[in-house]
Amino acid sequence: MLVSPGVDAALFGVLGLLVGSFLNVVIYRLPRMMEAEWADNCAELSGTEAPEREPFNLARPRSRCQKCQHVIRWYENIPVLSYVALRGRCSSCGTSIGIRYPLVELATGLVFATLAGMYGATLVGLVWAALACLLIAQFFIDFDTQLLPDDLNYLILWLGLIASAMGWTSVPLSSAVWGAVFGYLSLWTVYQVHHGLTGKQGMGHGDFKLLAGLGAWFGAEYLVAIILLSSVVGTVIGGGLLLVGRLAHRDIPIPFGPFLAGAGLLAMLVGPARLESLIPFAFPFTRLAA
Repeated sequence: MLVSPGVDAALFGVLGLLVGSFLNVVIYRLPRMMEAEWADNCAELSGTEAPEREPFNLARPRSRCQKCQHVIRWYENIPVLSYVALRGRCSSCGTSIGIRYPLVELATGLVFATLAGMYGATLVGLVWAALACLLIAQFFIDFDTQLLPDDLNYLILWLGLIASAMGWTSVPLSSAVWGAVFGYLSLWTVYQVHHGLTGKQGMGHGDFKLLAGLGAWFGAEYLVAIILLSSVVGTVIGGGLLLVGRLAHRDIPIPFGPFLAGAGLLAMLVGPARLESLIPFAFPFTRLAA
């Protein structure tokens, strides 16, 4: 505890708002960085010269309006407050700014504050907050592009195993390892059966890796619960999209990654111990020995 539970939660919440602003950058830029890397790799394999382009990464160039290229000043980039002050529009050309930007900041701030309430201003709280950031980024990246970047999936997996080995979670290392193994193999098996029966790809390989990462964080015995929670998250998201008319045609593919990421966030915020008491039928197996 830094000061008091309330103050600690508020400080974590402010930190979450700032991190949420950076997550907006990651969500927008990381897929485009991947596409540029693929284009360069294709050019190299074909023996042609890669196209020249300005530096584009998570730090450069500075954030700017996508329409008029107005560079966002520091006081126009204060989480949530700047959006409200600007009334959701670019200060230069008046183009509308997506409401999702402040929503991601608010969501990240609320998650950070909740974790501070659960774990206090501790290293454990920060470790779980790091997982929350990765899941939020994967949620929106996959929703936008149907991509689950390996860089983020591997971070989730390795951080989960390290957190277990260091005792930052209550999951024994053996359960974390088997959670990663069974998490990957379960969806891989579903994919192979579906592909064999229909000849179609029912999901991407990134989904296997994401569930493996969640298995490393929560342990093998929580995989059934996470799958069940992902169906709940999927129902909520699908219903919301139907209400706003995004699913007018049923053949529009819906990525599975946001459902898994949402399930991981939900399980984290409910708390693993409480989750077991809320849905005991999702835990048919005994806890693996450490």
